Amino acid sequence: MFLIRPFVNTFSRSYQYVEDRYPNVIRWALDHRGTVLLTALLIFAGSLLLIPRIGIELIPSMSQGEFVVEFRMPPGNKLNKTDDTLKSVQYAAETVGKVNTTFSVAGTGNRMDANPEEGGENWGELNVNLIRGSGRDDEEQTMDQLRKQLQRIPGLQYKFSRPALFTFKTPVEIEISGYDLDQLKTVSGSIQQKMQNSSRFTDVKSTMEKGHPEIQIHFDRAKVAALGLAVHTVADNVVRKIKGDVATKYSWHERKIDVLVRAREQDRASADEIRRLIINPESDRPVPLEAVADVVVTTGPSEIRRIAQQRVAVITSNLNYGDLGTAAAEINSIIKNTVMPNNVEAAIGGQNEEMDASFKSLVFALLLAVFLVYLVMASQFESLVHPFVILFTIPLALTGAILALWITGATISVVVFIGLILLAGIVVNNAIVLIDLINQFRKQGMEKFEAIIEAGRSRLRPILMTTLTTTLGLFPLALGIGEGAEVRSPMGITVIGGLTVSTLLTLVVIPVMYSIMDRKVYDSEAVGEIAATDDSGESQ
Repeated sequence: MFLIRPFVNTFSRSYQYVEDRYPNVIRWALDHRGTVLLTALLIFAGSLLLIPRIGIELIPSMSQGEFVVEFRMPPGNKLNKTDDTLKSVQYAAETVGKVNTTFSVAGTGNRMDANPEEGGENWGELNVNLIRGSGRDDEEQTMDQLRKQLQRIPGLQYKFSRPALFTFKTPVEIEISGYDLDQLKTVSGSIQQKMQNSSRFTDVKSTMEKGHPEIQIHFDRAKVAALGLAVHTVADNVVRKIKGDVATKYSWHERKIDVLVRAREQDRASADEIRRLIINPESDRPVPLEAVADVVVTTGPSEIRRIAQQRVAVITSNLNYGDLGTAAAEINSIIKNTVMPNNVEAAIGGQNEEMDASFKSLVFALLLAVFLVYLVMASQFESLVHPFVILFTIPLALTGAILALWITGATISVVVFIGLILLAGIVVNNAIVLIDLINQFRKQGMEKFEAIIEAGRSRLRPILMTTLTTTLGLFPLALGIGEGAEVRSPMGITVIGGLTVSTLLTLVVIPVMYSIMDRKVYDSEAVGEIAATDDSGESQ
């Protein structure tokens, strides 16, 4: 008991000091109602001006103690060379102080069936796990050190990413749509170069990158038809000889092993050998492929992506610093300053698009919550004015939430909006207990101004105690201690800031608003006025 006694005594003395002076504060506020309301309005307007400085993002990025490095060597790179490069990067990663373990994969699939985004002999992936307890700064520092190692490898393209806990897209994603691949390549290259010149963006990647070297076969349909063959039949025969076809399965120790049949390595090792492939092996007069088709060596696109039946080029990027809202504004500036043909358009997608949709739905949810709170209070008070006065606590809470986010350096996100929806139901409680007691005193015959002062003095302790207990309960959440704290902390900051400022302003602003807007005359007050008239001969 003696351990908490100093805190109890300190709180009691502090509360007594506030309680002794609070009635005088209310009297001054009621005598200067215009000044009080103007000051509250200026504070609210000033807090709104801070919103552009706070920053906006979909959801705070969370440190998980691990990340992934995806990289791609120049097209046509052999698997063994890709593996050697990946080993050198992996060894470099193991020398970084905070790295615990690494795991790598080099190449997936073959050249004819690999995923265009994540596959092929020139593709690799490195998974890095940090030591337990590593934070966000440790992750960023490790990534920066690895970037320096990767930049020394000629022709290497790389991209850093964290394991996705939610199905969110890349933070920055630009969709450039059009029908001409050459125009898409020109515009995407210009935007990509401008983004790479900005220090805000990192790991900039475009889908219009140079693809794999390939052999294209252009058939002469007339010549194929003259031999009594179909183009698709000839194409299937060529594919079977190069890629192979599973003819049967070989059983060995309860295992089924595919038997792949295809042309010998020396018969398909070069474009010249492919030109000499026989397309009609069943015929008495064999015909080589070059007799009915042109075989050329060229470089194809890495992928052809479509959205709404339009060809698109997608540029993706991570953020080196700053919030998503500021990055989107800079990208819009880059797009406006980029010359585009008439049939080419560029738009921001990715998390920015998801953020706009999420914010619209959350704003609707917030307005609906306020409306439902108003309906409940209107039915309880049997008045439309008193609930309207109580709702003035919500803008006051918004002021506190904005100030708290600005002071702590947090950003506006989906988590913050959830905190605001919580505030809409919490902050009205103080005003409810205050106005309810004012109405009770007025029903007992007390004059309106005196009822306001007496109710404020009587409700001061429960209001402060409610705010204090809620704030202290959310304080550990706002501190951001433990794993995943980056996501939880903004909610605690929002509720604590909004509730604290709202309470302080509610004790002054709500009595003033009540004195201005309430015009109801209670029966006891009417009786008092009649009695005063009878005694003095004139109305008071």
